[in-house]
Amino acid sequence: IIDQAKARENVQTLMDKLDVRPNNSVLLGRNLSGGNQQKVVIAKWLGTDSEIIIFDEPTNGVDIGAKSEIYEIIRELAASGKSIILVSSELAEVLSVCDRILVMRRGRISGDFVNQNLTQEMLMDKAISR
Repeated sequence: IIDQAKARENVQTLMDKLDVRPNNSVLLGRNLSGGNQQKVVIAKWLGTDSEIIIFDEPTNGVDIGAKSEIYEIIRELAASGKSIILVSSELAEVLSVCDRILVMRRGRISGDFVNQNLTQEMLMDKAISR
């Protein structure tokens, strides 16, 4: 049996943590901005307390402020010991968030890097060259 009061409390805690605005758990997700919709999806998965979290294009279609907030959430999760898999076509995003980067080309890994002194050009080279 689901404890509705506990569920509402958990939702409110996650909304506060992720700074979802307006901070009203009764509103439907479609009434929120793109950035807040993404944060609600992230909150949903945080509520499961998973050890591995996969983010697939987490900042696609959100404004620059929401992007920064989402990056910070990802960094905090990684710092807390969670394993993060970030799928992104935004090279600047990957370079700013990830400590290890795998580049794929035609469904195969074409590059495996530790993120030290990497550039977008180095990643693109592995993505497009044979």
